[in-house]
Amino acid sequence: MEHTQDFSEIVVPVSSVKIIPSVKLGISGKPVPTLGIGANFGTGFCLDAPCRFIVTNYHVAMIARAHKINREKIIKRYFATGPHEEGATANNIGNGDVLPYVKERDLAIFELRHPLPHHHGLSYSLDEPQIGQEVDIYGFPHGFLKGTFNRTRKLTRFPATFKAPTTSGFLAFDYQWPIDPILVKGASGGIVVDRKTEKILGILSETNATTAVAVPVQSLVDFVGRVQPFLAQRIFPTRVLSVSADLYPKLMPAPDHNPKFLPRLADGLQHRPEEPPEVMVLRDKAQVLADSMRNYIAVQSFEWGLGDKESVAEAEFQVRVIDGVQRFRRYPDGKKEYEEVPNPRWGDWILPADEWSKLPKMVGTEFRLKVHQAADVVVNGQRMKVFQYYASVEDNLCPFAPVDDYGFFTISKTVAVACYGEVWTDEDMNIIRMSQNLELSDKLKAYRGWEECQVVLTYGWLKRVDEPPRRVPLTIFIEARYKKKQFYWCRGQFTDYRIFDSRVKIVAN
Repeated sequence: MEHTQDFSEIVVPVSSVKIIPSVKLGISGKPVPTLGIGANFGTGFCLDAPCRFIVTNYHVAMIARAHKINREKIIKRYFATGPHEEGATANNIGNGDVLPYVKERDLAIFELRHPLPHHHGLSYSLDEPQIGQEVDIYGFPHGFLKGTFNRTRKLTRFPATFKAPTTSGFLAFDYQWPIDPILVKGASGGIVVDRKTEKILGILSETNATTAVAVPVQSLVDFVGRVQPFLAQRIFPTRVLSVSADLYPKLMPAPDHNPKFLPRLADGLQHRPEEPPEVMVLRDKAQVLADSMRNYIAVQSFEWGLGDKESVAEAEFQVRVIDGVQRFRRYPDGKKEYEEVPNPRWGDWILPADEWSKLPKMVGTEFRLKVHQAADVVVNGQRMKVFQYYASVEDNLCPFAPVDDYGFFTISKTVAVACYGEVWTDEDMNIIRMSQNLELSDKLKAYRGWEECQVVLTYGWLKRVDEPPRRVPLTIFIEARYKKKQFYWCRGQFTDYRIFDSRVKIVAN
């Protein structure tokens, strides 16, 4: 079959070379210091369309320790597993070395300073492969051609067929190497591609003489969804919670009395009917979430843009929350402390505030907003409960602060608006996603032309050794339309959580 893709623009070599000092016996029989050269090899591929993110195996990332990919500097590394993760086992990586990690999550991502020129990503398939399905494996093996002493290191295609899923969650393929399998190294981290559709089915992890084993694409989707959720939304055919729209129309609570009749004197003493048990549990969970986020330190990243275009401005800040009050410093070495994130100094822009803590508090036990339970939904195979809330202008819980920026100074006035949104939980009522929609109108001068403003937050588990896990914010996304034209957006992630200098690990739900 004729291939339409040039896979040399998709798959890249991952390698590192280092000088190794050693001591050998000289001609005189005395020890003589010498220098040797050690090299490690692997394969990676472009995750996204512009190829700023490179995917490979975790074990390749740890062995190769590459600093550049095709001369482009690696500025950040993301690992799907690690030696201290629950379920990690010792794995032989050659030369008598052992590396502990969870084999089913043998994935890593390199973020490059700039996209690789003349490279691009490929589409992905989440369909389960069929037994006998024909595929091609692409990688950069380093070994000897069969029957020769000619060493090779080039992009190579290996025809293969799907054998079966393994009990541990891998995909197994039958194939034949053109290179001696005993001497081959470096193909791990390559891609398994369906021969007909040329979509990626898996990431090559290990091989023997006749069988190749790959990590399925779904594991990559889950990994990218945790570490780069906004990127995951763009490249995978799946719903990502951090930017997902609400599922139901706006909640319009019924009045406490029939407005057709004049209110009686006793109306002010009437009590709301008792709430359903699950609504009461949600309030308690939301209040606990709000109360548990009053003291922590994290790194919060921001990106700004408009429409469906790439971000035009980026920034990172260390956020310190003490007794519920947040302060910001530029990360990693900023000295000045800010009460709010400085604006990006780029045209029109929009910024989130402290919705990550205010939304759980709004839905909690303090304000008693009306909450309605909607029908359950299934998102990405996970059943979720959905609750709706509404806050009126009189509740004074949803502030909006439009800013007029004149360069040398700004003018801002906070106004109270009505808002509504949804709360998504898992089946144990743990909050996963919250949204807030501000009821703005470009007809009111107080809003300075802004309308259709929505905030979406996601939460995940924060786990520490010998302590119970608790929920923390993972992502925040806000967008709004300005003067009936473009949608402006800002998206942010919370990473590197510390509870007063104690490093912890985040696991998204």
